[in-house]
Amino acid sequence: MLGGIGLLCTWSSFALGSPLSIFRLRWLYGEDDCNNQQYFHRGISVPQKYLTSNSYWGTVIGMANVLNTDKQIAVIGALAEGSGMRSIERMTGIHRDTIMRLGVKVGQGCAAVMESKMRNLPCSLEMDEIWGFVGKKDRNVRMGDDAAVGSVWTFCAIDAETKLVPAFKVGNRDTATAKAFVQDVADRMAYRVQISTDGLTAYVAAMESAFGGDVDYAQIIKIYGHEEVSNNRRYSAPEFVSSEKKIFVGNPDVRLISTSYVECLNATTRLHMRRLTRLTLAFSKKRENFEAAVALHFAYYNFVKRHSTIRCTPAMAAGVTGSFWSVGDLVEAAA
Repeated sequence: MLGGIGLLCTWSSFALGSPLSIFRLRWLYGEDDCNNQQYFHRGISVPQKYLTSNSYWGTVIGMANVLNTDKQIAVIGALAEGSGMRSIERMTGIHRDTIMRLGVKVGQGCAAVMESKMRNLPCSLEMDEIWGFVGKKDRNVRMGDDAAVGSVWTFCAIDAETKLVPAFKVGNRDTATAKAFVQDVADRMAYRVQISTDGLTAYVAAMESAFGGDVDYAQIIKIYGHEEVSNNRRYSAPEFVSSEKKIFVGNPDVRLISTSYVECLNATTRLHMRRLTRLTLAFSKKRENFEAAVALHFAYYNFVKRHSTIRCTPAMAAGVTGSFWSVGDLVEAAA
């Protein structure tokens, strides 16, 4: 009878999450009945057979949809403004895994929003690529690592007048990615467009493949000085010396051959995406998460962020939308 009462008390205390219950179970059943599968809960070794859902009572474990709308808006707004997941976790009390799942879910929805709304656009474009990495930098990549690990490049385009970003593409800095990106841009344009890029040779073949001769395309090649660098590593570009403009297709306006706006966009992207901040510890561990974060950033930039020079959002300036979007509107559209 006493043994039965002790067993009942033991299971009651275990359901309530008492650490002493683990010792009672080990005393009742012995060490040999643990199937050699040991886990740790609050610093105590716990047999696998006793790790049931009851041991997690009072803990919120689930997908991002358990959050109410206000919390989702707060999380997405903080992500879009450049806060890291751990800092958002400290500010909101929401677990970082939930924040990550919500960010990926909304980011993928934002990619679909841009895919559907960025059509028949009148633009004069500048294109560039911005470097980042997934998992680890190239110098730390080893044989057998996932092919998605290492350097990753984000191709993006911006309209010089409306500051709209009509398209982006995440991939390698090669001809295949450049062709896919430029073809995507070509499919979104309403009529003949002028395009300026840097000196990446992959753009030349990409322009011919996507536009044929129906484009005004030129490159601006910037020349930088060569400065001696000490043992301290340099994290900024060397001194700018001069630039050279080369026309490849059509008859572009020489005055508009520039990459200044897209380089400014790159700086904005690094400031608002923690994964691309210089010398960051907040890099992506998966390519899927990186792509979702990029989509969230550009959707927020296009539809929500008011641009100081045009006094509205880029989507409003380009006629894609007729009003300002809030973060809640973006979350709802991406659902």
